[in-house]
Amino acid sequence: MVMRKATIDREAGYRLMGELAGPETVEGTLAGLDALAPGFPDWIVTSLFGGTYQREGLALRDRQIATLAALTALGGVEPQLDDHVRNSLRIGVDAKEIIEVMVHLAPYVGVPRALAGLRVAAAVLREQEQPE
Repeated sequence: MVMRKATIDREAGYRLMGELAGPETVEGTLAGLDALAPGFPDWIVTSLFGGTYQREGLALRDRQIATLAALTALGGVEPQLDDHVRNSLRIGVDAKEIIEVMVHLAPYVGVPRALAGLRVAAAVLREQEQPE
């Protein structure tokens, strides 16, 4: 059996990470993580944003909605959920849709997890409404 090679594109991963999270995250957060765990942030960006996110079959918007659902279902990963709520807003998923994702999850993942997701989303949305 001949397996197809996975598409792994480091440059595309960093471009996408910059588009989703903003250049400040690429430069700031990843640099701090790299100081703690050298090479790990590069692996994350390259394999996830340069690999999984580069696959055909789902639009970026759909991937973000799936990510919101997965992180909410997982629970205990509020910093990552916070980031992905921001990323989703940045690419045009609107606030009402993000809230509806959390509400839709309640019968599947449990009300406590859905409420935790709503708390994270509400905090991000409140912050986004604040004038700078």
